[in-house]
Amino acid sequence: MLLMNPGPVTLTERVRNSLLQTDLCHRESEFFDLQDEARARLVKLYDLDPAQWSAVLMTGSGTAAVESMIAALVPENGKLLIVENGVYGERISQIAAQYRIAHSIVKHEWMQAPDLARVAAALDADEAITHVAVIHHETTTGRLNDLKALASVCRERNVKMLVDGVSSFGAEEIDFAEGTIAAVAATANKCLHGVPGAAFVIVRRDALAAAASRTYYLGLVRLASLQDQRNTPFTPSVHAYYALVEALRELDEEGGWRARHARYLALAEQAREGLFARGIGSALPAAESSVVLRAYKLPDGVSYERLHDALKARGFVIYAGQGGLSKELFRISTMGDIHSPDIERLLVSFDELMR
Repeated sequence: MLLMNPGPVTLTERVRNSLLQTDLCHRESEFFDLQDEARARLVKLYDLDPAQWSAVLMTGSGTAAVESMIAALVPENGKLLIVENGVYGERISQIAAQYRIAHSIVKHEWMQAPDLARVAAALDADEAITHVAVIHHETTTGRLNDLKALASVCRERNVKMLVDGVSSFGAEEIDFAEGTIAAVAATANKCLHGVPGAAFVIVRRDALAAAASRTYYLGLVRLASLQDQRNTPFTPSVHAYYALVEALRELDEEGGWRARHARYLALAEQAREGLFARGIGSALPAAESSVVLRAYKLPDGVSYERLHDALKARGFVIYAGQGGLSKELFRISTMGDIHSPDIERLLVSFDELMR
């Protein structure tokens, strides 16, 4: 079965076999060697300076990393502005409310790009705002939100950005050097091609120095401090760390995030052009979409359930639109061990279904 949902991904044999390595106690030096390699490779992936940036590992899904980032990096006297244009922006608002973090929201329709003028106006109207949270790739629609443009708005007002990079880290450009990003939360089991259970926050060390302590298990400062000391506060998902390290090695050998971006782009365009030729249009223009996942309009008279089940019978798992979009859209991701012949087989399956 080929997974074309937005994570977990279809693994390469190399990563799958890494799960068969020896059982490992998380209090032994061998585990800390593994943890150190994962952290070093994550920082190196975007050519970051380890003296300025820390990769903080945790056991959980990508949402665990986002929650850890939000709960820690908005200071006790800080305030968060959340840019919402999909399910995952709304999730950050729910996290902020759960922790009683002072926040306000610039809300958009799910199909809309962030309105920079509205974001700027919200910042200008409230000088208490210290941070802006945004989803890089809003998987709800496949939209790639423009981090560079938003960073410019934030930089002019001395506001830092907290980025949900769960479904973009490792395949899309992230300008860490620009100076506005304080942290990016992400996971092993999307663009990195690891397995579920390992997540992380790439965070500026100076941002950790001003962090709050609102949570226990997901406490970012304690995790970062102990990992710097070759330690860990709790029992991590050891085998997920094995897979993360093997996936990062594989990614490095393939040419890093730029090579993965190019690979995804070729596959995404192959799928988009092939579906368009079959009368199935994209929900968003290619220029506004990520290379990781694209949303498409359901063919006339075909429900998502019928499409999903027919494709699954042919070996493909696709994904529904979320919320009210479930009656209009379906989504196809090109993450994981997917190659051009797989896309061609998918398109042939659409031919069979349309007949």
